[in-house]
Amino acid sequence: MERDEIIIRNAVMHILNSNNCQLEFSDTLLELSPDINDFLRNHIYRIMDSDDTKKCTFTDDSEVLQLVEAFQEETLLMDSQMLAYKLYEIMNQNIDIPAADLFVVTFQVAGSIYLAILKMNYKETYIHRIEKYGTEVRNTVTKQKAALPSISAKLTEAAVINMNTLEIGLIEKKYDINGIKVNYFSNIFLQCIPQLSNKTKLNIVNKAVDQINAKYYEDDFRKAMEYKSLVYESNLDSGYINTDEIAEELFQEPEIRQEFTEKLKKYNLNSTPIQAKKAATVKKFERQQLITDQGIEIIIPMEEYNSRPNVFITNNPDGTQEITIKNISCISAR
Repeated sequence: MERDEIIIRNAVMHILNSNNCQLEFSDTLLELSPDINDFLRNHIYRIMDSDDTKKCTFTDDSEVLQLVEAFQEETLLMDSQMLAYKLYEIMNQNIDIPAADLFVVTFQVAGSIYLAILKMNYKETYIHRIEKYGTEVRNTVTKQKAALPSISAKLTEAAVINMNTLEIGLIEKKYDINGIKVNYFSNIFLQCIPQLSNKTKLNIVNKAVDQINAKYYEDDFRKAMEYKSLVYESNLDSGYINTDEIAEELFQEPEIRQEFTEKLKKYNLNSTPIQAKKAATVKKFERQQLITDQGIEIIIPMEEYNSRPNVFITNNPDGTQEITIKNISCISAR
């Protein structure tokens, strides 16, 4: 999906300034100027195109689900006010949840209608102010405590709901509620059950490989390099990361492979492909980075490492290793 495929239909903004006990409902829809269109479109696109976004399913007793099921675009103002009031009550009872403006937006992509709930937490910024005293002009700086996130900022609490399937794409952050860090946006506000994001899934696989490598292979750098190579090749060939293939190729011993698979089963990641949307998510797998005990760092592009004719790692009889790089035609210093 491209950013320009997102067509904003209607939007409304409500003020949820829990810092000042201020809840201000808007009685009118936002005027969708080109700038406002771009602002909303960019934030929605960042949610739909992010590997941090989690897929969620409403619980049967979710109040938001009931609202969404009965939703009509003609009642956007009233429905958005109900959402804003529910969210504000949660914020007002938990002081760690930051104040914000709430944008409720309807939009479409390729004929499908979506509802976006965008909580835009206030940012502190500084602006200039011009003061005039008779003929004297004084330029000063003042702090603005209720600035909205920039067009390129990453929201911490937001949801995009497909109105046909009721599937939710969710971004959220934990906040302290009664002494416990809680994902309030999914658990309390939306009342939905989230899955793991693509980035979290990949981090779990990384951690499982590290644990097995430390337990059975004494943190062998070759095993770590082989894992990075497998992830890179799997993603390059198919567009996703196949955990079954990685387990099969990386761990030849059945008992060790089974232990690795059991670690993934705890998170329902066994036999589940991981499809990264953003290049940044798998960027670290694009190169091998080696650091010796003498502090020497060597970075090898993965294409070069996988072709193997020019880079050799050998064991010496005294227990040390040698890295040989061949066929170098030019060296530059940086």
